Amino acid sequence: MKLKSIKVVAPATVSNVGPGFDIMGFAINTPVEEMTLRLTNKSGIRITKITGDKNGLPTDINKNTATVALMHMISKLNDNFGVELEIRKKMISGSGLGSSAASAVAAPFALNELLGKPFTKHELLEFALLGEKIASGSIHADNVAPCLFGGFILIRGYNPTDIVQLSSPRKLFCTILHPQFEIKTSEARKLIKKKFPLKDVITQTGNAAGLVTGILKSDYDLIKRSLNDLIAEPARAKLIPGFYEIKNAAMENGSIGCSISGSGPAVFAFSTSEKDGRKIGKAMKQVSLKYVKKNNVYVSSINNVGPKVIG
Repeated sequence: MKLKSIKVVAPATVSNVGPGFDIMGFAINTPVEEMTLRLTNKSGIRITKITGDKNGLPTDINKNTATVALMHMISKLNDNFGVELEIRKKMISGSGLGSSAASAVAAPFALNELLGKPFTKHELLEFALLGEKIASGSIHADNVAPCLFGGFILIRGYNPTDIVQLSSPRKLFCTILHPQFEIKTSEARKLIKKKFPLKDVITQTGNAAGLVTGILKSDYDLIKRSLNDLIAEPARAKLIPGFYEIKNAAMENGSIGCSISGSGPAVFAFSTSEKDGRKIGKAMKQVSLKYVKKNNVYVSSINNVGPKVIG
């Protein structure tokens, strides 16, 4: 077999999106996951290098989301070839920005490109979900789906996976504050109660429906009114030092909504211009520095592309 290689990037994602706990996510332009994949004549999957992550991501192919996704994908093919991966992390694991999902998406996307696209994106989604399951402990599409398809994604259900792509408001920008420490998704999930009063469920449902409607109609005021989470945010706020101060700083500086990205510690804030987004990021970082020494800030429009080939 003639040796082939490809380099791709997959975007960071924000999941939950306030009241959209486990059912909504969107992709942003920065940071990204960078991955190089090579076909070899020697069968099997190997990770040759992982850089950029200080948390010691596993090179064991049975424990890494990228290689687990590839294993499921290759099992559907009859070809006899090997795969080597180099992974360059530009977002650390446990960031709340879909780091493990980006790996689970980038690997099958890259292989599919090299093989001439034998699988549809919806088929790739199933492989990526099985890879992501290694990190989260269960099937969740709210990072994987927006990473693969780009834009805003609503996850209506599973068995089969039913996703709905939402058109993104043209003027919507996202500011990310990323305090540089790790929160494990599995631990953050344990903090969330299993039962809620009916009145809270009704309010949460109304907010989620309002958020979807606001996104579809580019109604920024409705997005602002709807971005209120009664389930995950109150439980997880304690994991992020100064969270409510950070949120207040964002809102006081022009944000149209602010909440925890995924399980945290990243915090996202919406605005309607890049200029406002940078002002909001500066204010959020100023507060967070009182509690955490190192914080990264990103300002991005919505990524409507998903992963792409860069080499």
